[in-house]
Amino acid sequence: MSAQSQIDYNRIAKAIAYIQDNFRLQPGLEEVAENIHLSPAHFQKIFTEWAGTSPKKFLQFISLEHAKNLLKEDKATLSDTAYETGLSSTSRLHDLFVNIEGMSPAEYKNGGKSLNINYSFSNSPFGSVMAASTEKGICYMAFEDDKQTALGNLIHTFPNASFFERQDTLQKNALSIFDKDWTKLSTIKLHLKGTDFQLKVWESLLSIPMGKLSTYGSLAQKVGNPKASRAVGTAIGSNPVAFLIPCHRVIQSTGNLGGYRWGSERKQLMVGWESSHVYSENSILL
Repeated sequence: MSAQSQIDYNRIAKAIAYIQDNFRLQPGLEEVAENIHLSPAHFQKIFTEWAGTSPKKFLQFISLEHAKNLLKEDKATLSDTAYETGLSSTSRLHDLFVNIEGMSPAEYKNGGKSLNINYSFSNSPFGSVMAASTEKGICYMAFEDDKQTALGNLIHTFPNASFFERQDTLQKNALSIFDKDWTKLSTIKLHLKGTDFQLKVWESLLSIPMGKLSTYGSLAQKVGNPKASRAVGTAIGSNPVAFLIPCHRVIQSTGNLGGYRWGSERKQLMVGWESSHVYSENSILL
């Protein structure tokens, strides 16, 4: 990331935090721009480059009413129809191209013994992200500003593995998702440590299209156990791969976003960022 890109990234992060803290008051363009010491015109330009839409529309995308509308089946959009019929455009994220491979029983039980895990840190639209991979695929992805904390969590997940700080092709392909380069989604493989039930829930999460939301109850029905909402919620909360497995797209039936392993504010920003790209692309606003 260039020096100027880093400066713009920090400005957008500050603006997003301000919008997040004050969205119920509907702050205007001038107010947010003033808060980050930019002219309204320059702020609108760099924000649109980040979010793919204006600050005003992004504000709409992180509102409760937008979430409620997304949960209404009769609010299906053209993008949803394209997704369901397999006609998703090449510029959109089509999550089902992401494939999950569960770790072997031995790898699962012995804490990753004999596994060599590469890991690296990168910037993303939602802060610093750690990506880790085995020779078979991405095994861990997390948002964490403190590198030592992130590494500690990774080691806790695979206590007997060998770790190497280096970025490989698997990680690069996965991280391209944040650059809106979704042409490599078919090359992304996940190599995950989880129970059969967890893997089933995580696979179900991949069926939620970008720009759409689901509920814990709906996911429970999808995995064949309508009464297992709480167990589904626990499995979602233990998702080891942030964003690629889109647990941020599961919210409460009331439209409230609920909790998120990597922070509820980050979850709201992800929902807004994805909605801004999908609905701006199709010129459809709820």
